[in-house]
Amino acid sequence: MESKIGKLIKALRTGRKKTLKQISEKTELSISFLSQVERGKSSITLESLKKISEALEVSPSYFFSENSVHVKSNVRRGSLGQAKKNDLSFVFEDLSGNLANPSIEPILVTLQPHEDKGVPFAHKGQEFIYVLEGVLTLLLGHEEHELHPGDSIHMESSTPHNWLNRTGKPVRFLCVNAFDKE
Repeated sequence: MESKIGKLIKALRTGRKKTLKQISEKTELSISFLSQVERGKSSITLESLKKISEALEVSPSYFFSENSVHVKSNVRRGSLGQAKKNDLSFVFEDLSGNLANPSIEPILVTLQPHEDKGVPFAHKGQEFIYVLEGVLTLLLGHEEHELHPGDSIHMESSTPHNWLNRTGKPVRFLCVNAFDKE
């Protein structure tokens, strides 16, 4: 999975005629780290993937899409539990259905037990989170929130934030990102 993501990052970066240095400057990730990710030699966190996605002006779901066919609408039935397992510390299931130029991005995220990596980050737009199971710890600015099943939050994504799982059980939540169309 990481090799596939790395290849997609490189293809998108080179297709847009961007250098590793340019992406490094936008993401504050080192050139050597970005190179290792592109070659499948280093694992990537969701935080880093979001930074790279923003620098390349795509949704993070771009890297998880099964195909690049864009449709006008999509109905998904019985998708719960069908996310693909990977070697990453999270499972990320794109629920958007490959709509062309989406203004929102619904994803189903599963954080593995004790997933407590990364630092808060910010990006454009707004974010809505609804916890399905487990206890999600949300760092939002200088605040920390524990969200339980049925809890939700709607926030400006420009406020530094991060998701953590400090428990011994997986956490599943729906995250909907709304993008600013500039």
